[in-house]
Amino acid sequence: MTDARRRELGDRDDPVEDELAESFDNTITEGAERLQRTWRGILITGFFGGLEVGLGVMAYLAVLDQTGDHLLAGLAFSIGLVALMLAHSELFTENFLMPVAAVVAREGTVGQLVKLWGGTLVMNLAGGWVFMWLVVQAFPQWHDTLVESARHFTDAPFGLQSIVLAILGGSTITLMTRMQQGTDSEVAKIVATVIGGFLLAGLQLFHSILDSLLIFGAIQSGASISFLDWLAWFGYTLLFNMIGGLVLVTALRLLRTKELFQQKADAERG
Repeated sequence: MTDARRRELGDRDDPVEDELAESFDNTITEGAERLQRTWRGILITGFFGGLEVGLGVMAYLAVLDQTGDHLLAGLAFSIGLVALMLAHSELFTENFLMPVAAVVAREGTVGQLVKLWGGTLVMNLAGGWVFMWLVVQAFPQWHDTLVESARHFTDAPFGLQSIVLAILGGSTITLMTRMQQGTDSEVAKIVATVIGGFLLAGLQLFHSILDSLLIFGAIQSGASISFLDWLAWFGYTLLFNMIGGLVLVTALRLLRTKELFQQKADAERG
């Protein structure tokens, strides 16, 4: 199909789908807004993000304890991601697509991106630690389920399977964010969120924040899991989450919209 024919079929004057262009604008705008947050805004939204993901972990443990079915528990975990979306809080791995796109579009700086990532990551973990302490005190009958769930991650040997599980964990949550950004329908956004939660928790993919909460709860319940055990798992999981989100989703998405980035740069120069 020629560029001229493509222009006949859409509202734009270039060979890029109208929906893709609209999504591009929304992605840049939201990414720039996140990058412009103050330290206070980043820390507060990150802390609440940890609390709200904790809601999903609590639901996950409740269903898993009663049924032993990880897939059903994964659906229950989606509660936390829906709460995160509706409350406009922040999860570290959600910040791979939109803020990076904003930096590429020169709507923010690398320094702002590092601030957003670092502050959100630390406060997600802090909020998750606090929430899991509450869960451990409130539901002692879940301790065995909690410890078993945590050991699935801390006892996993570092190897190809663990690496791929972490890559899939990062790409899944980033793709979920992309699906949310691609629609104005709140119902469709919730559906995308449930899909993401089901895959992430139901398939026990490795996710640096979600699974850290399970490990924190196991530590607080008295399991023979140390912070060094958590840190050894967390280090490589965080790295490969970022590779999955940034390479498999973000980089390919940026490549798909390279014409739009170029047009934006030309408009700014002109």
